[in-house]
Amino acid sequence: MSAPRRIDTTRLVLRPPEPADAQEIFDRYASDPGVVRYLGWPRHRSIADTEGFARFSAAEWERWPAGPYLIRSRDGDRLLGGTGLGFESETVASTGYVLAADAWGHGYATEALAAMVDLARAIGVTRLYALCHPGHRASQRVLDKCGFVRDTTWTRQMKFPNLTPGVAQDVFAYARRP
Repeated sequence: MSAPRRIDTTRLVLRPPEPADAQEIFDRYASDPGVVRYLGWPRHRSIADTEGFARFSAAEWERWPAGPYLIRSRDGDRLLGGTGLGFESETVASTGYVLAADAWGHGYATEALAAMVDLARAIGVTRLYALCHPGHRASQRVLDKCGFVRDTTWTRQMKFPNLTPGVAQDVFAYARRP
């Protein structure tokens, strides 16, 4: 089953990125070192990086039932950040979110993540997980609020290219059944 291309929540509109969104994505969050600090993808250093993300997004939507979504405000259509589902198989997916710095602390991450949980359930995902840097307390709270539980048996590491490039670090894994 394919995901809807548009999801409306109380305050947000979620929709796939388009090539025309690249400059706005770059300016609002993808190039901001403070915003991408704890993310698993490198900060965009040029608009070409963001255009590459738009192409990647389109390919994910072609391959899987869903892919990346932009998070926009319902009032004013302002770009707030991004979220989505990344698939390992038809029934196992990861999720996450990134918000522009001026969108922090307003509950948008919780609202967007709850929408991804609902979406995962609707399209048949049976295992939904998220990875989180141990130092990112705000994201840990969002995951807790949305019913994710930390998997304390997880012992793998990952690279956070915006912290210490090339060095694997501890990562917390959170999971839930949609």
